[in-house]
Formats: sequence, C-alpha cells, structure tokens
Amino acid sequence: MLDKTVSTLEEAVADVQDGATILIGGFGASGVPTELICALLDQGARELTVVNNNAGNGPVGLSQLVQAGRVRRMICSFARSSNKLQPNAVAFAEAYHAARIELECVPQGTMAERLRAAGAGMGPFYTPTAYGTALAEGKESRVFDGVGYVLEQPLKGDFAFVKAQLGDRWGNLTYRYAGRNFGPVMAMAATVTVAQVDRIVELGELPPEHVHTPGIFVQRVVEVKGENNV
Repeated sequence: MLDKTVSTLEEAVADVQDGATILIGGFGASGVPTELICALLDQGARELTVVNNNAGNGPVGLSQLVQAGRVRRMICSFARSSNKLQPNAVAFAEAYHAARIELECVPQGTMAERLRAAGAGMGPFYTPTAYGTALAEGKESRVFDGVGYVLEQPLKGDFAFVKAQLGDRWGNLTYRYAGRNFGPVMAMAATVTVAQVDRIVELGELPPEHVHTPGIFVQRVVEVKGENNV
C-alpha cells in the first residue's frame, strides 16, 4: 500500500545532508513550512544552499537557520526582513556583511521560471528580466528583434520543503490561497519533496480539480496541526 506519510517532523528531515540545496516555499509569512525549518535546525545539517522568496521573515524559521550559521548560500528575491525590530530579523544582513553567507539575488518571475524549467526537464532559457543590469553580469546576453535577453539556468533542489493545507497518503496537495506561492514549482524541481500539511485526509477526499500538486512530485507528507484546519 502506497503511503508517503511520516509520523514526525524529525523523520521528515532526517536525511538532509550537509551541503544540500533546499527549496523552501513561502511568500512573506504566507505558506512558510516553519515547523520543517525548525526541525532542520534541530537536525543539524550545515553548509546549506537555501532557495526562498525571502532571506528570513520574522523571528522563527529561516532567520534562525541563518543565525545559527547553517546556511552557506542564499538564493532569493528579497534579502531583507519586513520587521527589523523582531529577534533574528537582521540575521541575514549581519551574516552577509560579515562575509559568512553568499547571496544570489533573483527576480521573482525568473526564480519561478528557473524552478519550473528544472521540474520540466528543460535547459537554460532566455528572459528579458534583468537585461542590462548588475544581475545580468557574467551571464550570456543576446538581442532578439530589438529586445535584450539574459540566459538563465534551471534551478534544481535536493529537497523542497512546502506547506499545504490538505494532503493525502499518496502525496496529493491542496494549498490555501496565497499559501500556494512557489510550492508547486518547488515540488517539481526537487529530488525529494517534503510537505507539511495542516491535515491529512482520506484518499478521494480531495477533488481532482482541487489538487494543486500531484502526489508524483511529493515523497513525504507530515501533519502539523495549523490554525486554518477545516
């Protein structure tokens, strides 16, 4: 019987190795798999490359991972916290200015397309975003029909941590509103996708048209009771 559920957060992240590339879902505070990140903090993996929209948002989660010195490289669109008064809010800035962490800044749309390209088995692609800016330095640029383009590479992860509202034992996921954000493309682009869900439901309870991430892209599902349970 196919069953991708695991009992604990510790089990869900147990095999994350030092040096792994981890795709972490979330847009600001929406759809962040905070409990999985905290479990990874306890697990102890180091020298990580993290792909996320932010570089830590709020006092708990990714900011703690950065503060603990576990992240070697950050690939993100926004490397600033929205609230500098919170504990750990400036963890990334402090680590970056002390040369303890590397940063690759990627526009949101480009990040999403790089993830999608990796998940779809595609190669590099051209995009007009960032043409002629500092973000294009060191990358191949070309002009087609008078429009400048930058060559971008697919972005693949060893692991993806995503948060969904509902999931079943086959790994089918349904997200809640903006909580979907990068989840579907990150799940496609990772070798191992770990989904933190508010509730595990029975097979057949999720209408097929409501499944945002099919189970073929998910390897583990762990239930973490959330405030939005239905």
